[in-house]
Amino acid sequence: MPTTPETAKPARGYALAKDDYRTRLRRIEGQVRGLQRMIDADEYCIDVLTQIAAVNTALESLAFMILDDHVNHCVAGALASGDPAEAEAKSKELLEAVHRFARVR
Repeated sequence: MPTTPETAKPARGYALAKDDYRTRLRRIEGQVRGLQRMIDADEYCIDVLTQIAAVNTALESLAFMILDDHVNHCVAGALASGDPAEAEAKSKELLEAVHRFARVR
């Protein structure tokens, strides 16, 4: 079925950086595989924990980049649209995402 403006999937905030994000995710995936090898090799606990912290930091960094894209694209677009319901929905999504990040800490 051909894509029309009505059926087209909306562009996501991270769309322009998708390749960069995939590269980062592959790098993180490699870090996790390295952790598995460390466990298999009975590496020292603190060394494993250090690498886990590095994976967490990498994931958080990626999450904040995507959150930034969400604010600058999705939320800004909803606010600029003049549609109060859309603006409220995107603002609510943003606040929920920020609360999730705050709870994790």
